[in-house]
Amino acid sequence: MTHRDRFDGEFDVVLAGARAGSPAAFERIFTALAPAVQGYLRLQGAFEPEDLTSDVFVAVLRNLQTFEGDEAGFRSWVFTIAYRRMIDERRRAQRRPAAAPLEDVPHMPAADDVEHDVQQSLGTAQVRALCDRLSPDQRDVLLLRLLGRMTVTEVAEALGKSPGAVKALQRRGLLAISQMIEREGVPL
Repeated sequence: MTHRDRFDGEFDVVLAGARAGSPAAFERIFTALAPAVQGYLRLQGAFEPEDLTSDVFVAVLRNLQTFEGDEAGFRSWVFTIAYRRMIDERRRAQRRPAAAPLEDVPHMPAADDVEHDVQQSLGTAQVRALCDRLSPDQRDVLLLRLLGRMTVTEVAEALGKSPGAVKALQRRGLLAISQMIEREGVPL
């Protein structure tokens, strides 16, 4: 199984089931992709990433009949929807004042390994801080490439840029992160 294969080789069957209205098939799509979409939206600074993730999957369900392609294309399509929903959220935020988020960290039951949880939270905060210091275009490209596992061509199509521009943004973004880590000794 490759990293891009989230459906154990059964993507066509799952897609057909979701198109036929099978709740189990759509749940499998959601379970396979929602964590990555939510992580992408969280690192993009979404106000309520959980709500926006739900909006993304409502759009996926609504437009499922229009999708054509394979699993990699589907993943790209879902992340393109997520990117567009993020842009819509940013536009709405510019038109009205922002309310304070309910919680920065979702309520979770107590974990057995508190030390691991603290390290993971610190790691997430450090990654978010690094992403916040990139240009918006660099951040978009890197997050879609790394979390969305989209190809350069898929990212170029989603962002309306040329593949060469996406490669340049990726290269400059990775260089900027490398320099920040080297300069500040940020442990990842």
